[in-house]
Amino acid sequence: MKIDFGKYSDGLVPAVIQDVDTDKVLMLGFMNEEAWNETMQSGRVTFYSRTKKRLWTKGEESGNFLELKSAAVDCDNDTLLIKAHPLGPVCHTGADTCWNEKNHKQDFIYYLEDIIELRKKVSPEESYISKLFHKGINKIAQKVGEEAVETVIEAKDNNDDLFLNESADLLFHYLLLLNAKGYRLKDVAEILQKRHAR
Repeated sequence: MKIDFGKYSDGLVPAVIQDVDTDKVLMLGFMNEEAWNETMQSGRVTFYSRTKKRLWTKGEESGNFLELKSAAVDCDNDTLLIKAHPLGPVCHTGADTCWNEKNHKQDFIYYLEDIIELRKKVSPEESYISKLFHKGINKIAQKVGEEAVETVIEAKDNNDDLFLNESADLLFHYLLLLNAKGYRLKDVAEILQKRHAR
């Protein structure tokens, strides 16, 4: 891919950042050749900060990195389209995007998986998720079993509200277990899709 960093006198090209999963435009930044090379080498989107006058990796302070998934250059070779997976809110204000838009798929479950990934990194005193992860895989698996039993019990009664709430608890703890094992719900969905295709 040929990028024309010399087209503008400052050596910068605009880089539009798009969420690889939701297709939402997350932010706009600028890259010089050094920032581009760092992005390619590290796998984390890095810009040239015009205010700080240095390279700036998105998330270097917040931990909300942008994991590089793909890159393309436009027909004039002077604008980049970067598709990335955001590890948390992108805007410095705490919003999902720099346009204050919500950034999650129609299916909230996939967004929830990102929240789980973030929460397990905070202290156990601050987060139920972190507390469970600190107790280990056996405790997480035990919670899935407990929630499954409670869901079955409520399924045999006629209280739809209790049944749905227990179902939500079961799904939530199952997502924790998948995460603890290094997987996401899409990995399970892919297996189901393969079975369906037979």
